Amino acid sequence: MSTPENEPPWERQLLEKVAFASLHEQRAKRRWGIFFKLAGLAYLVAVLVLVVDWGGSEQLADGRHTAVIHLHGTIEAQGEASAQNVNDALEAAFADKGTAGVILRVNSPGGSPVQAGIVHDEIRRLRTKHPQIPLYAVVEDLCASGGYYVAVAADKIFVDKASIVGSIGVLMDGFGFTGTMEKLGVERRLLTAGENKGFLDPFSPQDAKQKEHARVLLREIHKQFIEVVRRGRGTRLKETPEMFSGLMWTGSQSVGLGLADGFGTVGSVARDVIKAERIVEFTIKENIAERFAKRLRADAVQGVAGSLLGAGRPLFH
Repeated sequence: MSTPENEPPWERQLLEKVAFASLHEQRAKRRWGIFFKLAGLAYLVAVLVLVVDWGGSEQLADGRHTAVIHLHGTIEAQGEASAQNVNDALEAAFADKGTAGVILRVNSPGGSPVQAGIVHDEIRRLRTKHPQIPLYAVVEDLCASGGYYVAVAADKIFVDKASIVGSIGVLMDGFGFTGTMEKLGVERRLLTAGENKGFLDPFSPQDAKQKEHARVLLREIHKQFIEVVRRGRGTRLKETPEMFSGLMWTGSQSVGLGLADGFGTVGSVARDVIKAERIVEFTIKENIAERFAKRLRADAVQGVAGSLLGAGRPLFH
């Protein structure tokens, strides 16, 4: 077949059409690929916004309400249930003009005596400053040791019949590795300035004098705990020989012993006791970055403290 002069042969025209069609198809695929990637990213962001706890408190205080603050998990300086977080939330709740009453929602096994003591004292201070605003502790699964130390500062303690309450005691735990070291042929080389600086070092034989000193420390803190419980519960407390032994009781038993006042939930106490059914959350929640940073700092501090101090710390557990 003849073609006009200066016009490319038909084979070349066909190849060009195929090439341009392929190019258009590749461009379309790239555009759709970018679209689906962006759509997937948008979906992921939406899920994170809806699901992830980004922190902060959910204060929507508008009108008369019951303020709720969570005391959840181990009470420790670097944790979510730190005295700083709980006390900041308490301060905000009591300062809000619409707060008819405050509920401390407790689900804690205990923790640091110092942190628990700081929260306990702050509750008492705020109750004196705001006598018209009651504070009630509502126990869910567990209110033990340091958790109970905090709860006794409340006007009343409400529990579920199956809640676990009590553990009024103090412990200091650790491990001894001297036998293992001997079997492995490992020699402990500990240098100190001060004869008791290696206090209860887990890699050295236990010293009777240091052990007795630790018992003295624990007895003193235990005495403080008992005094706080007696002051907080007053004549409601029906003391028994085992009450301060570290034992725990069910919610039903705790009411009978005077460790708690009755049965209730956050909803029922807000509705029937405070008479303000609307609940506003004042709990301060740390965001992911803050939790991660605090965890790193806590691990670093514990590592240094362990190497310098040797022994474990007294704990309300």
